Amino acid sequence: MHYSPSEKYEIIRLVEQSELGVTRTLKELKINKTTFYNWYNAYLEKGYGGLVRKRSKSNTAWNKINEADRDKVVELALENPELSSRELAWFITDTYKYYISESSVYRILKANGLISVPAFRMSSASDSFKDKTTAVNQMWQTDFTYFKIVGWGWYYLSTVLDDYSRYIVHYKLCSTMKTEEVMHTIDQAQIKAQVLNNNTKPKLLSDNGSCYISNELATYLQDNNIKHVRGRPLHPQTQGKIERYHRSMKNIVKLDNYYTPGQLEKALEKFVQHYNFNRYHEAINNLTPAQVYFGKGKMILNQRNKTKIKTLNDRKKQYQKFSLN
Repeated sequence: MHYSPSEKYEIIRLVEQSELGVTRTLKELKINKTTFYNWYNAYLEKGYGGLVRKRSKSNTAWNKINEADRDKVVELALENPELSSRELAWFITDTYKYYISESSVYRILKANGLISVPAFRMSSASDSFKDKTTAVNQMWQTDFTYFKIVGWGWYYLSTVLDDYSRYIVHYKLCSTMKTEEVMHTIDQAQIKAQVLNNNTKPKLLSDNGSCYISNELATYLQDNNIKHVRGRPLHPQTQGKIERYHRSMKNIVKLDNYYTPGQLEKALEKFVQHYNFNRYHEAINNLTPAQVYFGKGKMILNQRNKTKIKTLNDRKKQYQKFSLN
């Protein structure tokens, strides 16, 4: 923590006048003795001016973000309050072709009072299956989650998520969790992914719910040439990616009450659209699931690297220009 000269001066005066003694007073103030005596000696030598913090000479001064760009970060943060500092950094890089690091965005937002809590990642389920996928449509994760619709009762959301990209291939709001709903969801996912007539189909990863261990589903998967992988009983970590997706989705969608299935379906459609195409995912190089799923990830990462190099070179030239004047 950095103290201002006035704060250092007040602490010095407090220690000088304290009846507790230097050691006990500094302990109460939670200030290191060495730090205090550095201040005190500087004060005795140079007076109040000795308490002014010296600016360290940095080789990275040329990389300082100018005020106009800092103001633009704040403006974009206010226009896009749903974006975290990490997501905002990559949004700026991709949209405005101007590189700015995640840490710089965080510091700018914090300095302007736009971050009030520390950023953290809550994870209770593993994000990766033991046999990691290397391409899209190698393995799909599927599961049900539930919502209560006022006056209608419980409804169930069946989802198919691509393991490699985390892209939501298909989802369906159902009134039951029967096997036929699972089969319909997988049918539609195959059509959307254009793998219906492929010889090699995605593996299907699920838990051990009754609809997933039924003979009916086993026959359906065999007829469709789909290998079924099930997680260990009472061990939901295996389906970590879809569990994490459900948690993120319900944190947003369940903020409202829904009085008809149609209202809930509209909310789900809006969230899935945002999740697939707009949400930067840290686990996939801060790309969106759609960018990875549709094979644009490598091109975007290359463009980001070019943007970063150009932005840093421009900052260096600007710094050298002002240094010569």
